[in-house]
Amino acid sequence: MTAHPLTIGLSVGTQPPLSRVRALTRMARLFRYDVAWVIDHFLGFFPDSIWDKDFSWLAKPGHSPHEFYDYQVLLGYLAKRAGRVQLGVGVTEPVRRHPVLIAQSFMTLAHMTRRPPILGIGAGEAENTVPYGLDFSTPVSRLEEALQVVRLCFESDGPFDFEGRHFALRDAVLDLRPPPGRTPRIWIAAHQPRMLALTGRYGDGWYPTFPFTPAEYESSLGEIAAAATAAGRDAKAIVPAWQSLAVLARTERAARKLLDHKGVRFSALLAPAYAWEALGAEHPLGDGFRGLVDFIPQAYERKELEAAIAAVPVDLLASAMLWGTPSAVLRNLHDYVDAGLRHLVLQPISGLVSRHDALYSLRSAVSIQRKLRRRGPPKGTSTT
Repeated sequence: MTAHPLTIGLSVGTQPPLSRVRALTRMARLFRYDVAWVIDHFLGFFPDSIWDKDFSWLAKPGHSPHEFYDYQVLLGYLAKRAGRVQLGVGVTEPVRRHPVLIAQSFMTLAHMTRRPPILGIGAGEAENTVPYGLDFSTPVSRLEEALQVVRLCFESDGPFDFEGRHFALRDAVLDLRPPPGRTPRIWIAAHQPRMLALTGRYGDGWYPTFPFTPAEYESSLGEIAAAATAAGRDAKAIVPAWQSLAVLARTERAARKLLDHKGVRFSALLAPAYAWEALGAEHPLGDGFRGLVDFIPQAYERKELEAAIAAVPVDLLASAMLWGTPSAVLRNLHDYVDAGLRHLVLQPISGLVSRHDALYSLRSAVSIQRKLRRRGPPKGTSTT
């Protein structure tokens, strides 16, 4: 279905302590991960109002779920430590950072790394913009213009112009060039039709995070391919990725029990209302709620969140998430590879439950992804 081999990524985090980020980066090198990912946030998604020991063993007195390093500085710090592991952000947006600044930072990073860095980019979230007085009213149109500006920065020789609703450039110059073969790759976080079309027109990769069935994943990839073809681009050159939540345990019964934990159930609230509706349920935060795009953690009081978490049907969570024993999750992932998946970042959310579950989930995720990579692409799919 594509010309890409299967690769795997590891989220190394952007939160203190720095020693943990370093350790995870070393782990990425040791286990031969292909990409080490950071994120770009001011706020996390876990609200202070419910951040306690009942929610996660990670909640400690005096510890905030909203401590984040600046991702650009952090990527520069990790560049030498990463070795041949590719570095990427999953994802930033052009609301807080001008697209020329984004382009400059990634071309700078390309001079520090051995492989092309990945610029993961999306339309953004309310939590990182609205509380800070930033306009989040037309994020998709802003992103479309930003993608054009970033491409101009990567490809233009000398002054260039751009005239748009959000950005206007006159005789702009960004003559910094990346080393040969290390031009940054643009991967776009997309889920709905308009964003999928942007991925086809401008992306080198697709980096979704919402839950999919294999059929839904394949259908979305088809929309990306159609947009790429219409734009005169090679659809097979776009890397189909997925950052997926997972709940892992030694037995199916234990995994099912983990699904009922408060921290795991909370993750369902970050899925959009349309995803709930597709599974025959009503989102407790409203019919038009767009999930993590709309969620601002400090906007909800504990009582409201407790009620919303209690309203999450565990059967719905089970049908929308990868869960079970490592062998069961691996079998499930084979269907996604057959649907076109070529880069996987497995996020074991069961690590919220206890230290034991965190260690088991991390080890299992490493094993699953390595086995999946050894399996390779479906039969009849050529790779280059």
